[in-house]
Amino acid sequence: MTVESTAARTSRRSAGSKAGTTGTKGTTRTPAKKAAAKKAAEPQLVQLLTPEGKRVKNAEYDKYVAGVTPEELRGLYRDMVLTRRFDAEATSLQRQGELGLWASLLGQEAAQIGSGRALRDDDYVFPTYREHGVAWCRGVDPTNLLGMFRGVNNGGWDPNSNNFQLYTIVIGSQTLHATGYAMGVAKDGADSAVIAYFGDGASSQGDVAESFTFSAVYNAPVVFFCQNNQWAISEPTEKQSRVPIYQRAQGYGFPGVRVDGNDVLACLAVTRWALERARAGEGPTLVEAFTYRMGAHTTSDDPSRYRGDEERQAWEAKDPILRLRRFLETSNHADEGFFEELEAESEALGKRVREAVRAMPDPDHFAIFENVYADGHALVDEERAQFAAYQASFADEGGN
Repeated sequence: MTVESTAARTSRRSAGSKAGTTGTKGTTRTPAKKAAAKKAAEPQLVQLLTPEGKRVKNAEYDKYVAGVTPEELRGLYRDMVLTRRFDAEATSLQRQGELGLWASLLGQEAAQIGSGRALRDDDYVFPTYREHGVAWCRGVDPTNLLGMFRGVNNGGWDPNSNNFQLYTIVIGSQTLHATGYAMGVAKDGADSAVIAYFGDGASSQGDVAESFTFSAVYNAPVVFFCQNNQWAISEPTEKQSRVPIYQRAQGYGFPGVRVDGNDVLACLAVTRWALERARAGEGPTLVEAFTYRMGAHTTSDDPSRYRGDEERQAWEAKDPILRLRRFLETSNHADEGFFEELEAESEALGKRVREAVRAMPDPDHFAIFENVYADGHALVDEERAQFAAYQASFADEGGN
């Protein structure tokens, strides 16, 4: 064995540092080659529509949207436009004091509509609190979504009527509910699937990790749909994970895929593929829809404090609605009349939502004491009496 001298090692390190961009064969790596290498190292993204609205081929996923008709494409566009209009009206209502809080989906319409339209009626959905587009696809009246944010009900719809669970505020817990439900579906031998929605921030929760473990071990027919909008309130994704989120599935023994979350066709195709796997008894799948939250995390948040305008502007160029509109126009699948009629329908929806929210009756103040115990409880009775006296004190003050 030859022992290298200190001087030789120093000389060799010096030569290496001066070369800097020298490759393995001594050739210099140009900026173009660096950029190409960096791009090659980036996670692959399933994309069927480019930001410019150009249809691109994908040998693996094209078959899942091969039968989509021009009418269905217009339907997807309509879904996204009306969902965005509803979301904008809800944001305005909160600013006017009609809602206590609102979690906007602005920018995430393609991920939600694409995945939502991939579902069958007998599939079951477990949402977080931002899945307004999925709720739209499941036939939930948009005005019902606002009752909870106004504080007049706990959700406003029967989950079993639309196979769409109530909104879940506790971050990540719905993935456990979805996994348990999916395990039950498998034991019943039912030909249906379950889908659980969550965000990149929720992917760090222990509940999500447990869900991955149990779903893999029990081969549960569940699709984990992560909308990676890149900001868990003010925390960027790189502070949540050292690897792309979809790659986490490998450690649990099931497949993961990253899809362009601003491409409604790609989201439709990938979700159909994942659901098909679940129904065929092939177990869970993790879908990472790589998208962007255009607005605030909620109306109580100020995103300008932690991200720059340049980032948002770059993603505005990838707008999911504009992308599909360009495709519809260049493919002659929609004319100006279609867009004008949709604009009128959009405004009518906004008006209906606004009027419905303002007409919502106040809840029964004493309803909070119902169903605490099946047979009643002395302490609850005492608390009810105390609350009644408290309420009566306001009436007395008004009378004086």
